[in-house]
Parts: sequence; structure tokens; C-alpha cells
Amino acid sequence: MTDDNPGFIALVGAPDPEPGDGAARLVVEVDDRHLNPAGAVHGGMLATLVDTTMGAAVRSIVDDEAPATSQLTVTYLRPGKPGRLTVTAKVSKRGESLTMCEAEVEQEGATLVHALATFALVEG
Repeated sequence: MTDDNPGFIALVGAPDPEPGDGAARLVVEVDDRHLNPAGAVHGGMLATLVDTTMGAAVRSIVDDEAPATSQLTVTYLRPGKPGRLTVTAKVSKRGESLTMCEAEVEQEGATLVHALATFALVEG
């Protein structure tokens, strides 16, 4: 993304993930604007964070292909609250045209979310 167009993740107030060798990490401070009516971090926010971070992990190992999420399963284990969230993602399996990735969201040492996604690799 460019400075003029930071992409969708900026709309939720999060930075771009830091990609690595088949992995990625994202740290974000959540506040009241990220909460649902029950006072917990909104599930859509958490799904956005894991999807974005897993996409960055997949992009870190491909050349001329772009990952497109074809399936995303998000398991919410406990509610999040305002404060720092850390999202980590790692590619777990790579096929010819599909790649699987797993991610977790943690807050204060507790896992809030476990996610599994399948990405189709399309020509970029």
C-alpha cells in the first residue's frame, strides 16, 4: 500500500502486519470504538485482524501470486477488552494452488481467538 492508500486495515485503526518467513505479526491497541454493545472487542474486528495477518504470512512466501481468502474459520475462545492485542500467523501447509494458515490473537497472555484459513493463490 502507499501512504495515500493505506488499505482496509487502516480503517479499523490497525497497522500493517510485519511479515516474516511464512509468518506475520500484528500488534494493535484496541479502544472503545472497537467494542460491541456487550463491551467486548467486536468479532468482526478480530476476524479482520486474523485474516489480514494470515494474508501477510502467505504473501511472505510467494512471488508472483496473491493470496485470496477462500475459507476462514474463527473460533472465539474468550472476550477481548480495550488494550493491546497481538496477532501471530504462520503458514501451516502449502499446496500447488491452496495454502493453509493458522493464527491466534492474544491479550495479556491469554488466547482470545484461534483461526484457520485456506487461501487460493492467484496470479498477482
